[in-house]
Amino acid sequence: MTALTLSMHGTTAVLTMNRPQARNALDEHMREDFSRLIPQVRDDRAIKAVVLTGAGGHFCAGGDIKSMQAAVAGKQDVFDSRNRMLGLHRWFDELLDMEKPVITAVQGSAFGAGLSLALAGDFVLAAPSAKFCCVFAKIGFVPDLAGMYLLPRLVGLQAAKELAFTARVVAAPEAQQMGMVYKIGSEDVLTDALAFAERFASAPTEAMGYTKRVMNRAFETQRDEIYQQEALAQTLCRESAFHQEAIARFVGKQPPLFQWQD
Repeated sequence: MTALTLSMHGTTAVLTMNRPQARNALDEHMREDFSRLIPQVRDDRAIKAVVLTGAGGHFCAGGDIKSMQAAVAGKQDVFDSRNRMLGLHRWFDELLDMEKPVITAVQGSAFGAGLSLALAGDFVLAAPSAKFCCVFAKIGFVPDLAGMYLLPRLVGLQAAKELAFTARVVAAPEAQQMGMVYKIGSEDVLTDALAFAERFASAPTEAMGYTKRVMNRAFETQRDEIYQQEALAQTLCRESAFHQEAIARFVGKQPPLFQWQD
């Protein structure tokens, strides 16, 4: 069984974590699949949006403790563990900075590293059953897979500390109130996410991708550097085929290329 599957729904790529017997916990096979499939999705210009979800009623229960213990048991050098973590960061950064809209469709558990995977979405859509937990303190770990980077930016520093220190479970309504969840949909949250992603089928992907890349760094970048990035991005977009056609349609009083559908 493939630990992470890729399927297409129109212009949307769907990545499904596929270890339902383990609540889609991250093991070595799933990590390898992420490392292989994310660049494939990133580089396919026909793909306009990405949905990340889990099979079997859960999103992701975090790292697979048994597989982690097995990996550590065969290695004596502490730097092997460090390199293993850095390897996770490489593909996670590619997901986080994917220059396409990424929607996470969360049902059931999004715990530990699974919480980080959920928060990697530009838009987090949650089923009513979704539960979020920064569970690391229960096993004496620190939040990983960018948990200490993402949580403070979404919920604020004090709330992020509270979630990390208490390791308490947060239900979907509270997660939305805190800023982790964009919208709570139906229990069939994947269908909701696919319908949402379809709205980007005619969107200016490159312009949105550049916007995302700059905004992802807005909290640690000086204003003048943002200005430089803005100027460069706008210069590139002005020469794009999308912009040229959009302007021609505007002048000719034709329907726009891209119109958000509520």
